[in-house]
Amino acid sequence: MEIFIGRQPIFNGMEKLFAYELLYRSGQEDNKYVATDSDMATVEVLINSFFSIGFDELASGKPCFINFTESLIMSDIFESLSPKEIVVEVLEDVPITPQLVKRIQEIKAMGFRIALDDFVMQENVKLYDQLFKFTDFIKVDFLLSTDEERYEIERNIKENYPHITLLAEKVETRAQYLEAQVAGYKLFQGYYFKQPQIIKGNEIPTNLMQYYQIIALLKEENPNIDTLSEEIEHDVSLSFKLLKLINNSSKRTKKKIRSIKQAILLLGLTDLQKWVYILAYRESGRKKDLGIYEELMKTSLVRAKLCELMAKKIGYRNYSEYFLVGMFSLIDSLLEKPMNLILKQLPLSDNVVETISGAKTEMTAILQITIALERLDWEAVEKWQKDIDLKMDEILGFVEVANKWTAHLGLNPV
Repeated sequence: MEIFIGRQPIFNGMEKLFAYELLYRSGQEDNKYVATDSDMATVEVLINSFFSIGFDELASGKPCFINFTESLIMSDIFESLSPKEIVVEVLEDVPITPQLVKRIQEIKAMGFRIALDDFVMQENVKLYDQLFKFTDFIKVDFLLSTDEERYEIERNIKENYPHITLLAEKVETRAQYLEAQVAGYKLFQGYYFKQPQIIKGNEIPTNLMQYYQIIALLKEENPNIDTLSEEIEHDVSLSFKLLKLINNSSKRTKKKIRSIKQAILLLGLTDLQKWVYILAYRESGRKKDLGIYEELMKTSLVRAKLCELMAKKIGYRNYSEYFLVGMFSLIDSLLEKPMNLILKQLPLSDNVVETISGAKTEMTAILQITIALERLDWEAVEKWQKDIDLKMDEILGFVEVANKWTAHLGLNPV
């Protein structure tokens, strides 16, 4: 399923890339923001950046300016985001109140940089001094603001808040660019430099009902980790997002993930609950036709369960890793991206990565048997069966169990 993000560069005075602004876009040809739910637009940008495309691919280490509405600023979403990657851009329609200033101070203390978008000084606002203490960037719209409005901002910042960097946005001509430089602006953004570029990615469709079931489990007084693990394992998309979340979060360690249960314990129930709520909120506003993705997800889950069942029967202690091998063996087809690029973004063990990548490991025989069974390639099944201690009737019995297990999950979205 295709997803899109607008990406516009921000340059310094030497016309070198300083950062990007990430913008909501609904399609390949949609190169401007169309009025929509502002909260949903920001959530789409965060999810598509964080999970589907990835900040590394989008920004190559540069910070990303992202618009935040009042309700999202007041939420606890920041505890799951990276201050290194995100500059919090406070939209111009967010009321400047004592509550906002206090929340901005808290977000700033977490390490985030703060930008004020489309800023204009207003006479009736008395909290600028407090707000500016925690502000890193002020973005001034050169297309809509007047000379007088810009001068008032420039004078105030130069005289009283030298720590704030002025950013000229919607710069459309060289004359505006030179004017901004003379006025003391250090950063620049606009069509004079470059229009927003549409970045396309692919996302694995999700089962909304699965999110609701997980939310219900998380609301229990003492959530059962084993049950939660099983429910997440039922959803290829959610399993993939969980591993990417671990890989991108501050809780990332050198330890490789060997099971979904381990990933949950590492992330923690609080952070898991936050992200499941965010994902469910986004999915609840979507309608989609799964088409080929549904079949790929079903096949991935059958492979996962079959690999796990065979490994467990043989007596392998790391049978949870065999589940991951099966589940992510088709992830390149689901995301329509090269397998090596995807696997770099997941904290899987070397053994799992090498097996999925096609190298011969101790896990290869079981994965290849599952693939051969899908193709009814009995010659290949017999070839790989020699490497494991299982009889054909046992393997066929596991195929039936894996198919029934997958059929009972119900992949169709609500």
